[in-house]
Amino acid sequence: MATQLKPSPHFSVGDWHTSNFTIATNAERGRNASHQVRQEARFLVNETDNITKWSQHDNTTRLDNRCNDIANWKDRLEETRDQLDEEIARLKADKEICERALEAKALPLDVANQNLTTREGRLKIDLVHDPINAELRKEVEVIEGAKGALQQKCAQAFEQLCRLEEARKQVLRDLEHKDEALDIDIEQTNLTEDSPEICFHPNPTRTKKGSVTPQEWDAHSRYNRARAESEMQGSNSLRGAINQTIRQTANDVDAQRQATEYALRNRIHDMEKAKDEDEWQKDKTEREIAQMRKDIADLEAAIRAKENPLKLAETRLENRMCRPGMELCRDNAQYGLVNEVHELKNTIQALKDKLKQSQHELTNCEHNLQRVCEDLALKNNSLALDNEVADYRAKLDAVDHNFTKSGSSTQYNTLIAN
Repeated sequence: MATQLKPSPHFSVGDWHTSNFTIATNAERGRNASHQVRQEARFLVNETDNITKWSQHDNTTRLDNRCNDIANWKDRLEETRDQLDEEIARLKADKEICERALEAKALPLDVANQNLTTREGRLKIDLVHDPINAELRKEVEVIEGAKGALQQKCAQAFEQLCRLEEARKQVLRDLEHKDEALDIDIEQTNLTEDSPEICFHPNPTRTKKGSVTPQEWDAHSRYNRARAESEMQGSNSLRGAINQTIRQTANDVDAQRQATEYALRNRIHDMEKAKDEDEWQKDKTEREIAQMRKDIADLEAAIRAKENPLKLAETRLENRMCRPGMELCRDNAQYGLVNEVHELKNTIQALKDKLKQSQHELTNCEHNLQRVCEDLALKNNSLALDNEVADYRAKLDAVDHNFTKSGSSTQYNTLIAN
């Protein structure tokens, strides 16, 4: 059975012409719009290409400038680090010198205390508060004061070294970060569109936590450098103070040592004079005692020598008492014998009185001789002790208190080099 087709619509000639005009007009409009779009697209391509290239060039330049900024700060920080290293080495050397100067005060202090102990061995009247004791006590005070001043400078040097090391750590940390940043930025500067390691990244425009502004970045490095310079300035001042303290304490200790030894020499001289005086008195007193003993013996002999003459005179008187009667006459012989007896008795009494006086003076001389001998023993003991003190102080000749750069430049430069 044949299929019945729906009849196609028929248009008028006017519709046909209108359709043709519409198609041509739309085609032309489409071409014009496409042309406009193509022109705009070409302009946009050229413009965006230029923008991209210039942006890339500008950012490459910015990265290069940033690398220069980092490199400049790196150079300044490296210079600061080198200055810090040198200052730390110098302060360590001065601290070690100060410690050696402190150690050098131990022997003088021991010597002074030992001298005081030794001189306590003096006895009786020689145990006096003389100028030596005063100077020795002052020497102990001066040395202890010097040790205190040097210990204080050592402690200050230790604290300053800690601050310098902390400042150095900050500079080194800053340098380490700048090295890393410089490597990163140099690597980014050298990247190109043809580099194999470039790729897309998720959210690369994000601001990472901890980011800072260029002003803060610059201020951070300026602070690290300023802090280091401030600590180096403080260290330099401290080193000057350390050397001044070492010189001052050395001068004080040496001046007091000379004062002590001057007083010691004077005291030994006085003691030797006193000893010589005692020896002279001893010799003279011994001679006087010997002479006195001889004179006493002579007096005793003289007294004995008067006994027989007295016996003779008394016997004559007694025998003449036997004359008889009127012969018992008080004649010249009688008066002469009586006078002779009285004279002899007076002479004997005078000799006995002189003998007693002589014996008393002999006792005094012997007592004085004993005192002189005792005092001479004291002087010998004191002189021996003071000479022992002088010999013991000879140890101080080997002590060198001059540890400053001017006094021991070779030693100082050796410490710096180490």
